[in-house]
Amino acid sequence: MRLQGYSIRTEHSYIYWIRSYIRFNDLTHPKEMGAEEVEAYLSWLANTRHVAVNTQRIALNAIVFLYHKYLKQDLGKLGFTLATRQRYLPTVLDMAEVNTILSKVQGRNHLILSLMYGSGLRVSEALRLRVKDVNLKGFSLMIHDSKCRKDRNVILPRYLASALPAIIEKAVEQQKQDNLENFGCSMPVALSRKYPSAFRSPGWAFLFPSSQPTIHPVSGIVCRHHLYHSVIRKALKTAVQQSGLDFKRVTCHTLRHSFATQLLRSGSDIRSVQELLGHNDVRTTQIYTHVIGQHFAGSTSPLDQMYQQFTLDSSHDTQYTQLTDKAPDSSFCAEK
Repeated sequence: MRLQGYSIRTEHSYIYWIRSYIRFNDLTHPKEMGAEEVEAYLSWLANTRHVAVNTQRIALNAIVFLYHKYLKQDLGKLGFTLATRQRYLPTVLDMAEVNTILSKVQGRNHLILSLMYGSGLRVSEALRLRVKDVNLKGFSLMIHDSKCRKDRNVILPRYLASALPAIIEKAVEQQKQDNLENFGCSMPVALSRKYPSAFRSPGWAFLFPSSQPTIHPVSGIVCRHHLYHSVIRKALKTAVQQSGLDFKRVTCHTLRHSFATQLLRSGSDIRSVQELLGHNDVRTTQIYTHVIGQHFAGSTSPLDQMYQQFTLDSSHDTQYTQLTDKAPDSSFCAEK
């Protein structure tokens, strides 16, 4: 998987499903199994474990990778059809709700959640930000190696630009202290081989470093990684509960959805929103037009039309009655 350039998270996910597949078949070696066992496993996931369609797809991708890329064994045509995923409308928050949530968070966590909402970042993208990725003069952020291994530029809210210099200074100071002990921030493995002293550069310091050093999962060297995702997720969950919004399913990704929805409501072009979010296909971005109701723009509910008409007729009747009450003679009433 590393030869193919897969991320560490994909490695963990594929290994999990490959182990699950082998254990389902009583620890039989995959070379001794084939399409029949794969079909039985996928059917078990769907019928017994009732997993989601996307989970089925990930399990299938992991098993196909095992056979086609690693074992070089053709599975043939599987007699299994994955269920079609229904269209999912994400939960979004309006500006008042986001403001209420952010008011319950302080310090570093407040800044991270504000960046996710103000720049449309995934939680992993916000936590992986390094000093060199921040352009305070141009009010932009560079996102490297995001989903589908793409780079992109996103907007940096001017409201947050004034708070970042202090964060950058603190991150660089942490980097210097680590360098005194001959280690630094975690680096891409290939880059660290090409530039062995790059971990001493202030530009590579994480904006939000973890509190403790760790062992790099690939290179095995001591380094300081960025803050772990669970820290932000727990902070957001607590803030949502304190805000009284726990009746909604609010996650870190909800802030990204809310960012896109607010831009479209403000009149931003859908292609611009697509670029800011880093979507490959504009159809992925179009889901937000359904969230805000643009897909039925100009349409009015028949119920609203009915009550609007009856209200209008009632208003005319009232005006007529008032007019006839004030009429000086019967001829005026008849004329009206």
